[in-house]
Amino acid sequence: MRDERGGSSVPALAVLVLLGVVAVVGVFGGKKHDDVDFATLTASTTATTITTAPLDTQPFAGTDGLVVHPRAETALYSAPDADPFGKIGPTQFGPTWLPVVEQTDGWVRVLLPSKPNRSTGWLADEDLDRASSSYLIRVHTSSRTIELFQQNKRLGEWKAGVGAKKTPTPPGRTFLLGSSRPSARTDRSRSPA
Repeated sequence: MRDERGGSSVPALAVLVLLGVVAVVGVFGGKKHDDVDFATLTASTTATTITTAPLDTQPFAGTDGLVVHPRAETALYSAPDADPFGKIGPTQFGPTWLPVVEQTDGWVRVLLPSKPNRSTGWLADEDLDRASSSYLIRVHTSSRTIELFQQNKRLGEWKAGVGAKKTPTPPGRTFLLGSSRPSARTDRSRSPA
C-alpha cells in the first residue's frame, strides 16, 4: 500500500492494528480488581490462618519503613495479577497499617497479621494510603527483652514475654498491628451483690 505522496502506509496500518489489539486486551483480558467476590475470601486477621498465603522469602531482611493502609476491604494476591486468595480490611485494633517488603509497578507485597507466621500478600497499589514509620522494635528471645528505636536512636529496653517451647516466638521480621494499654480507671458501675 502506498499513500498519495508515495510513502508506505503499512506502518500506519500496523500501528492501528496494534492499538486495536491493546484495546481488546485492556477491555477483555487481565484481572479486574473490581470483580472480586469478597464474600468468598478469608479475611487476614490475627485470629485466622490462610494456608495459601505466600511466605516471606527474606524474613531476616530489613525494611525501609514504608507502610500502607487499605482505605477499604482489599483483595490479597499471591503475585501481581494472580487470583486473590484472601482479603484485608482497613481496621483491626485501629487503622490497619502493613509493612511493605517488596514493590513492583502498581503492586506492593506486605506482611500479614494472619497465620502462618511470615505470611505475605500482594496488594494493588491504587487504593492504599502510604506512610513511613521511623520506629524499629528488636525482640531478644534469649534475654526476653525488647528494644525500641526511632531513626536508629535507641529509646529504651523493656522485659518481654516470648513463646513457650511448644509455640516458640518465630525469628525474623514481623510487625505490631496494634497496641493497647490497661485502663487506670476501674469499673465502678457494678455494685456488690
